[in-house]
Amino acid sequence: MLRSLSGDRAFQRLRKGSSGGGKHVTVRWRPTRSGEVRVGIVVSRKVGKAVVRNRVRRRLREGVRELLRQPLREPAHAASVPSFDLLVIARPSAAAADYHDLKRSLTSAFERAGLR
Repeated sequence: MLRSLSGDRAFQRLRKGSSGGGKHVTVRWRPTRSGEVRVGIVVSRKVGKAVVRNRVRRRLREGVRELLRQPLREPAHAASVPSFDLLVIARPSAAAADYHDLKRSLTSAFERAGLR
């Protein structure tokens, strides 16, 4: 089940997690014991005005949803059910990218972060 990451404390904990970057996004993640996957998507005003930021956010959310349907590589100490917090940070170049470019960038970032 995919839930939203909320609260400053959850975002602060992700600073110590593993990270990886793609052309349009950076991904940070950290294993948890909650038994669920929580996702936070950050799109700053550097990306563009509200309409553009919301479009990027929707595209990233769907890309993450698709990628998480596929099996992930889990650390050896992890349980059989994936359980982690994930933060996706959009770069300004994400504003001009279409959905397929964003998904490729997410896939690349997942690989560099050790999730694939």
